[in-house]
Amino acid sequence: MPESHADQSTKNNPWVLGLTGGIGSGKSLAAQYFREFGITVIDADQVARQVVEPQQPALAKIAEHFGVAILQADGSLNRAALRKRIFDDATERRWLEQLLHPLIKLSIEHSIKVSCSRYVVLESPLLLETDQHLRCHRILLIDSPEDLQIARVTLRDRSSRDQIQKIMDAQLSRNERRKRADDILLNDKNVSELRSALLQLHQRYLIMAQQHDTTN
Repeated sequence: MPESHADQSTKNNPWVLGLTGGIGSGKSLAAQYFREFGITVIDADQVARQVVEPQQPALAKIAEHFGVAILQADGSLNRAALRKRIFDDATERRWLEQLLHPLIKLSIEHSIKVSCSRYVVLESPLLLETDQHLRCHRILLIDSPEDLQIARVTLRDRSSRDQIQKIMDAQLSRNERRKRADDILLNDKNVSELRSALLQLHQRYLIMAQQHDTTN
């Protein structure tokens, strides 16, 4: 089992499943199924969007660093422009991560603590690249062959192969994710098979969460 799991400070908090996967892997669809099973899902990407909404201090710092051209006419963040800047320049990406990750962490922690779900799913594409995995008791990887990932994202976002490849290159490799996950679900077939496999895992996670609750 990987070394990166929740430490003693999480004893009195819900059992947390980390859900991750590369772009186009089907991670978001998996999260949707967990919601159907009645489980609270915290979307780290959504949290990241919330901390840079207009009037938030982080947005002002981003505009100061990158210039006001990084903002839309209505004062909101131009995400496409920012995405291009950080994926073209690793230094800029690291600067942004150092600004946002602590804010995202605080928000995620609050959402976990107020959840009434039997367990909590933390959905994050950067679960293993950041310290978010430290908050998780188990890690589920939704895995897909890279060619299939690219095909899905091309169809979904109309992005170029080069753009998609830059995003993939900025994330952990498929092999590294597989090494660090507790559970690996290969998503290379139809959605009904994905849902069925997740339902089986959900039943296991309910047992693990119950055991966690009785021993902590």
